[in-house]
Amino acid sequence: MPFRPLAAFRSISALPLLALLVLIAAGSPALAADAGGHGFVGAELAGWWALPFAGLLLSIALMPLLMPDLWHHHYGKIALGWAALVILPMLPTLGLDGSLYELAHVGLLEYLPFILLLLALFTVAGGLRLDGYFDGSPASNTASLAVGTLLASVTGTTGAAMLLVRPLIRANAWRTRRVHTMVFFIFLVANIGGSLTPMGDPPLFLGFLKGVPFFWPTVHLLLPMLLSAGLLLGGYYLLDRRLAIVDGAPPPRGQRIFEGKANLVLLGAIMAIVLFSGIWQGPVVISFLGVELTAQALLRDLVLIAITLVSLALTPKSARLANEFGWGPILEVAKLFAAIFVTIVPVLAMLKAGLAGPFAPLVQAVSDPAGAPIPAAYFWATGILSSFLDNAPTYLVFFNLAGGDPLVMTTGKVATLTAISAGAVFMGANTYIGNAPNFMVRAIADEMGIRMPSFFGYIGWSAAILLPVFVLLTLVFFV
Repeated sequence: MPFRPLAAFRSISALPLLALLVLIAAGSPALAADAGGHGFVGAELAGWWALPFAGLLLSIALMPLLMPDLWHHHYGKIALGWAALVILPMLPTLGLDGSLYELAHVGLLEYLPFILLLLALFTVAGGLRLDGYFDGSPASNTASLAVGTLLASVTGTTGAAMLLVRPLIRANAWRTRRVHTMVFFIFLVANIGGSLTPMGDPPLFLGFLKGVPFFWPTVHLLLPMLLSAGLLLGGYYLLDRRLAIVDGAPPPRGQRIFEGKANLVLLGAIMAIVLFSGIWQGPVVISFLGVELTAQALLRDLVLIAITLVSLALTPKSARLANEFGWGPILEVAKLFAAIFVTIVPVLAMLKAGLAGPFAPLVQAVSDPAGAPIPAAYFWATGILSSFLDNAPTYLVFFNLAGGDPLVMTTGKVATLTAISAGAVFMGANTYIGNAPNFMVRAIADEMGIRMPSFFGYIGWSAAILLPVFVLLTLVFFV
């Protein structure tokens, strides 16, 4: 099937636009004046409000294993069904104005910037074609993993993974054993490498949207990232060198091909606009259903859309065809995360209520008797839930649980925010559902002939390799 980038982009971009049009249609009587909606009060909510969130994430974890055909063809409808279980009782609880306020707040201030950044990174990285730079030897594989780990904080884990996974698989086509390379690729490039900037991983970008300074992760997560990445790269090299003995010397490298170079400039433009939007504090441009949209947020989102379109226009079709570029992975992320962001709204409200809310036992588990946060407990609690509940919403949960004030979190609670950030980013590697690129890498590897571990088989790999590293990080940085 020929690649039609603009037609494909229209199908993707229609998703957030459709959601926005629904909000406009539903809230049109209130557009002339501020809708004045009020959201959930967490202390007044019953614990059952969290069931749709848990049900959705359990569906993501189990249905691809238990009912793969049903999930593959209807995951969007299933996700919509779980979201409806929040929206329908929300209407009589909050009223029309309050419900529209909650949906507009999460849609316009959190989901839309989140998915537009992922879309831009996915599109731009998918337009860069690299061939002939790797030969599949242990040294080459380790170097490519190291480069991808460093690149992930600039292009995002999604961008770095999509850029390097196919060239790395092609370079290792002559190798007998390749599964371990893809597993370590997920550990390093799709997760741990994205810990140094908000560009790197969705949890940190959500923190940036909440008010965490752009370079805060660079300063506070650098040493944990270097220690964990160094241990994993060293371990990978020793393992790969041992497994490569049966394969002998690598074949000669093919001709080096580097297509789509304009996308390098566009990657820089993405980082620049995200950084600029965090520095410039512009005026409120639009007040929509009680949600204030600022000039810097609107500019950032419009520029991200423009960068995506420019990448589609400038990238040679041969580059995307060689990369087997398609919209399926980002479309799946867009649908699933739309439902995740809706179902997590009452969960966040209950967590923000602290000891007065339904999750008081969880608050007590990560706090000492005086109520002060315990960084090690936050690291493991955030990390374990990030392994199974996706790390982006889990970051939000514990960010709010620890107080939710970015000024306090980045000054008086530095160790706690570092623990939350490291737990969300690093332990997203523990399962396939911990981070969006994990899904994508597994799917691409399977398509290209690598029989990846099952859901629980992959957990066996991560338990044996990652958990000892995380125990060491706890002892060094969080105790």
